[in-house]
Amino acid sequence: MAQHTKIEWTDHTFNPWWGCSKVSPACDHCYAEAWAKRTGHRVWGQRAPRRHLSDAYWKQPLRWNRQAQAARRRHRVFCASMADVFEWRADLKPARARLWQLIEDTPHLDWLLLTKRPHLAQRLAPWRGEWPAGVWLGATVESQKFAASRIAPLADSGARTTFVSCEPLLGPLDLRGWLRAGAIDWVIAGGESGGCARPCDPAWLRGLRDQCAAAGTPFHFKQWGDWLPLEGEAQRTEAPAARVLRDRRYSVPFVRRGKKRCGRELDGRHWDDAPGSVRV
Repeated sequence: MAQHTKIEWTDHTFNPWWGCSKVSPACDHCYAEAWAKRTGHRVWGQRAPRRHLSDAYWKQPLRWNRQAQAARRRHRVFCASMADVFEWRADLKPARARLWQLIEDTPHLDWLLLTKRPHLAQRLAPWRGEWPAGVWLGATVESQKFAASRIAPLADSGARTTFVSCEPLLGPLDLRGWLRAGAIDWVIAGGESGGCARPCDPAWLRGLRDQCAAAGTPFHFKQWGDWLPLEGEAQRTEAPAARVLRDRRYSVPFVRRGKKRCGRELDGRHWDDAPGSVRV
């Protein structure tokens, strides 16, 4: 979970610790919790301990920083895929302080801090007013309910670059007001993977894509997840040979193919836009 990340929108992942507690429907089938359990680590829930990684692990971003400087291309670091940097726990204070120093020691990296707790960002981050250029603050926004509660503190945080991760996308989203106001610099969207995955309606994704296009905001479609929508000819050719999910909540039927086979094409192409890195 570091140098060779499989996450399409970043170069590296870095986890200052493992473990979290669930706060919204996006957490229901958390891949990070499942991965931690498979590897023998019981680190989920408010009472569970958090797993802290070695000093050697913490040195990796320093190497990435040197590589980015030599390549004259900023590298993006997703922090943290196995935790939430802004989880409210006193025992995380030393690791958080170490992370802030590491971020300041790596000026050629863009650190993407994705949280479901953006209301705590100003209280727990050390920067007052304007944040460092290389810190991008993001919020998970899986539905309209959480757009209403999470985007406002994201926009007020002081971060120079802000983004929303609509993954798993669990319903239609109207972000037009925030996009017009410049409160969001990037929208990432995608479906859910795993044994309990919920389908992602293509109408929801097209809505987000078109809102971003109208506002001139970069849009990234990460994946369909485990469920592939059946549209057009596919309804006639694939449906007879597969067990098809038909549910009135969705505009189309779905067939379960698994993340890899479902892929990440929307309307015949990949959507990989991202903000230009801020130079420092």
